[in-house]
Amino acid sequence: MAADRVPIDRMASAIMEGLQEYADLATDDLKKAVKKAGKSVKDEISQTAPKDTGQYAKSWAVKTVKETSNSLDVVVHSKNRYQIAHLLEHGHAKRGGGRVAARPHIAPAEEKAVQTLESEVEKALGG
Repeated sequence: MAADRVPIDRMASAIMEGLQEYADLATDDLKKAVKKAGKSVKDEISQTAPKDTGQYAKSWAVKTVKETSNSLDVVVHSKNRYQIAHLLEHGHAKRGGGRVAARPHIAPAEEKAVQTLESEVEKALGG
């Protein structure tokens, strides 16, 4: 009986090693997909942002917030012009009355990045 158990234990061990290798590869591919999506958001915002002086469009960056062996969190933000991001995206009231029209540029970039991330994840997982 014990002799029969050894091949089963080896097979189970080999299966677990194979699954771990697949998980490691998938994690690396998913991290690459997150980085690519973050960069695509930054690039899209920079291209479509209002450009009175160009400084606002150039202020966008991707920052890694947290990275572990199996996850990656990034944030896309305006480094030094963050105060006006919301005002440009959603519009705002004028001092003398009336409103400044919204100039959406963040939400469309985010939607596009979600699509990019989904397609990259599908590719990474062999779908």
